Amino acid sequence: MNHSIPKVLIADDQQDVTEALRLLLKSEGFQIETVTSPEQVLAAVESRDFDVALIDLNYTRDTTSGQEGLDLITNVQGIDASIPVVVMTAWGSVDLAVEAMRRGARDFVQKPWENERLITILRTQAELSKALRKGERLEAENQLLRDENRSKLIAESPAMQPVLQVIARVGPSDANVMITGENGTGKGVVASVLHSISHRSSRPLVTVNAGGLSEGVFESELFGHIKGAFTDAKTDRVGRFELADEGTLFLDEIANITLPQQAKLLRVLETGEFERVGSSKTRKVNVRIISATNADLYSEVAAGRFRQDLLFRLNTVEIRLPPLRDRKEDIPLIAAHFLRQHASRYRKLVTSFDQPAIQALTSHQWHGNVRELDHAIERAVLMAQGTIVKTGDLGLNQGHENSPRLEDMNLEEVECFLIKKTLARFDGNVSKAADALGLSRSALYRRLEKFGL
Repeated sequence: MNHSIPKVLIADDQQDVTEALRLLLKSEGFQIETVTSPEQVLAAVESRDFDVALIDLNYTRDTTSGQEGLDLITNVQGIDASIPVVVMTAWGSVDLAVEAMRRGARDFVQKPWENERLITILRTQAELSKALRKGERLEAENQLLRDENRSKLIAESPAMQPVLQVIARVGPSDANVMITGENGTGKGVVASVLHSISHRSSRPLVTVNAGGLSEGVFESELFGHIKGAFTDAKTDRVGRFELADEGTLFLDEIANITLPQQAKLLRVLETGEFERVGSSKTRKVNVRIISATNADLYSEVAAGRFRQDLLFRLNTVEIRLPPLRDRKEDIPLIAAHFLRQHASRYRKLVTSFDQPAIQALTSHQWHGNVRELDHAIERAVLMAQGTIVKTGDLGLNQGHENSPRLEDMNLEEVECFLIKKTLARFDGNVSKAADALGLSRSALYRRLEKFGL
């Protein structure tokens, strides 16, 4: 076999499709193998090397949802993560194509395909596959991880200048910091920056979603446990406080922890001492605490839901982050940052926005703040046909007058819509919204995370 000839695996259950693709690609110098089912795809990938896989999302047992194709992407990657997968989907199924790329597909083509675009995509992905397999893959992925994990606080707007000044003053100290602001405003990024400019920066920054910890796992997660402490404790486990020793512990969604959990947290903040679950041995750590919440903790104290002494321990300095709609000057800069990040992640040559897209970004209200902007740019990178993002690629719903009717939504869309409306009614107060929706705060937080709100 000539190793310079790109080898393509084609999967489609329609024989006329596979034959048309085989003739087209063979004439363009590709080596072709065709299969007709997900099972045959997996068998081929397990036994032979391919430079790229071109797969349909719908097969005979499931001709509309694309679920077989989506599962197939995951399974192919489980066998060989280096094979670029390009998906084929019927015209109009763009949401399915976006989901496929979230699962790991590198690109998509719509049926009926354009010959020139299909050939370009396959050639590009085959070349990339070969390059990565020659040893560049590991370095490329490591570089991507470094870029994604690097603290990046983009803040040139007037509204962010007081925030930057406080960060510069308290970052190098050991003071505990409370970061407040709406969901998605970038509290985790600020925590990362505070850690990176402190003398603890060579030690770990350990993050805990305190709001997502149930009563049963709170102590084990934060303080660790010893083997046999409870039924599932098969081995000793180090808790987050020990992992963060000499470093920084970031407690996100701090308002959501229960009063018994607050008492346990207060003790370790006051003394630096704790015991692993099931052990009587007292351990001592030196940890700086950064916490974050979108709630008004003073109101929570007044309502008896949060301990005042714990608030004083956590809130030596407060940093309040403005919502994205109050810092519009930063939107194009943040969008450009996310564009570079997602273009690199999905290996797509998307470089900029056209002017109408910039206008759409700056005029949008961004109730989900920076997190919502990140999702919109990720979608735009996946949808962009060329190197420039256009307004339609962003998928922004401009104004409530264009909102879909409830009867046109599926169950998940209705749930997301209702949560957004309820949060807006209570000015982002998660406790009040949870009460109104008949949910626990932790259940609402899980839904907020699920819907990217």
